[in-house]
Amino acid sequence: MTTRVYVPLTVALLAELHSSGELTVTDDAVLAPDDSEEGEYAALMTAADASSALLDGGGRRVVVVAELEKEPETGWTIPLRRIVAVHADEADRPADADPDEDLGWYAIAEIPHLL
Repeated sequence: MTTRVYVPLTVALLAELHSSGELTVTDDAVLAPDDSEEGEYAALMTAADASSALLDGGGRRVVVVAELEKEPETGWTIPLRRIVAVHADEADRPADADPDEDLGWYAIAEIPHLL
């Protein structure tokens, strides 16, 4: 059984992941409560809210999704090969943008285009 974890980032942090090939799990990481669409969407939107909090004002929310063999602990590193998707805003948003706007889905190969 795999655990799906949603990690909030910024575009700058996504660039670090792309460059280093790994991601450090923070306290902001969100686990999907189950593998239902509703559970995964709730985890995604919670991570998107945390991504907004990482931004200084406006910007693009970014959430990466990883599949792991067990629940991660803060400080663990997740290799890029375990990342299964990236969710991000298509463009910068103002600080007061609607927090419920959906994020776009991107494949790992599309990370350079997001940067």
